[in-house]
Amino acid sequence: MARTRAVSEYVCQACAAAFPKWEGQCRGCSAWNSLVETLVHAPQRRPASGEGRHPSPAARAAEPRLLGSLDAVATTRRPTGLAEVDRLLGGGLVLGSLLLLGGEPGIGKSTLALQVAGALAAGAPGPGKEGDAGVAAGDRAPCHVLYASAEESPAQLHLRASRLGLTTGPASTALSVLAGTDVEAIIAAATALRPWLLVVDSIQTVSVDDLDGPPGSVGQVRESAARLGAFAREHAVPVLLVGHVTKDGSLAGPRTLEHLVDAVLMLDGDRYASLRLLRALKNRHGSTEEVGVMEMTPDGLREVRDTAAAFLGHGSRSAPGVAVAAVLEGSRTLLVEVQALVAPAGFGPPRRTVAGLDVNRLVLLIAVLARRGGVDVSSRDVYASLTGGITVSEPALDLPLALAVAASQRDRAIAGDLLACGEVSLLGEIRPVPGLERRLREAARLGFRRALVPEDAGLGARQAMALGLEVRRVATLRQSLDLALEATGTSG
Repeated sequence: MARTRAVSEYVCQACAAAFPKWEGQCRGCSAWNSLVETLVHAPQRRPASGEGRHPSPAARAAEPRLLGSLDAVATTRRPTGLAEVDRLLGGGLVLGSLLLLGGEPGIGKSTLALQVAGALAAGAPGPGKEGDAGVAAGDRAPCHVLYASAEESPAQLHLRASRLGLTTGPASTALSVLAGTDVEAIIAAATALRPWLLVVDSIQTVSVDDLDGPPGSVGQVRESAARLGAFAREHAVPVLLVGHVTKDGSLAGPRTLEHLVDAVLMLDGDRYASLRLLRALKNRHGSTEEVGVMEMTPDGLREVRDTAAAFLGHGSRSAPGVAVAAVLEGSRTLLVEVQALVAPAGFGPPRRTVAGLDVNRLVLLIAVLARRGGVDVSSRDVYASLTGGITVSEPALDLPLALAVAASQRDRAIAGDLLACGEVSLLGEIRPVPGLERRLREAARLGFRRALVPEDAGLGARQAMALGLEVRRVATLRQSLDLALEATGTSG
């Protein structure tokens, strides 16, 4: 007997109007391309007034309860075996959680997902051993990790696994691969295997039969993620979804999945460089302030041990237009090289081009430099970038960026052993930034001997002396320029 096909309709994401078929423009609100195919679930028949009514289990669970009477549920985490991933997740994968790993094409998402699966499979207990909360011995199949590959064939995945060293050793017997794009088939295989982790690569290439839309459409992506999330919660199996960044920069479609998943991990960096940053854009079970630093090698992604020096340029810092900043990423301190170039403007308005920086912040600093610092570059082209492909938005980058622009304009070099840290206000004042002592400690460890810090930074004389740095306190941007450009610096 043929299976009855579920009914679907197209719902406008702007005004919630429903239509039987797709249309380019919503007739309710006139929005373009806002209709998304959505499954329609028939409502359950409610008993008539004369029939006996008994509240359903869902209705009983929906009764309000006092906050003090709620039971605290302990969060069970499963370490992946990769320290940088565990750092972002707060210690490991939470049972029953749904995670989304995103990034640009070619950045290393599939490599990282396969490494997580391999590391977890290599460290999983063997069959018949108790190692999972609430699971009896022998309840799991020999396969502990299931990798559903919807983009690559098994032969292609084997080549990647060989490069990562997963075809031999414990991972080769504990990691199973399923090639297919049907969500129901993936869920059926995972239900039978009861894996420690289910990886779906990628969410934009799988589909459900109940919807007519092609794989990757908003309706398919949302329904596929909803069914995989229901499986994760029902069977207490973490599910890792791999998603691509679309042309407009959104993750797995126009922010379709961010509210459905428990955590969103973004892998970014310069695809032509080796360093990669793993950030948590959303994490219901941990902090979003941490960052993982990894390096792409021929053998896969490897942890960067000295993260503080990872983004410092390897060339000479005695050239005009180079300054060093100390930024905080979660519990880590990163020293970043800021480079600026001021050049004569051609035809048309002056250009403002940045890489890893906020262009609006650069425009603001150019105005402050002209009005409060005596350095007018408003009629010239200004280019600014951070080395290593990192992206930073914290205010502590203001002072080193302003110094780099002024140094390039005046063709003067900043001392290579000088660190600058501070926020620049519209009045040209240097404001304090949090975690200053942590920043200076890492700078001293890496050989920096001088530092420009805000005047009211709250750093005592004894603390500064203990750090082994010559700390110069500055109150204004003009004072900072005088101290940083007073003499040609030496190479760092």
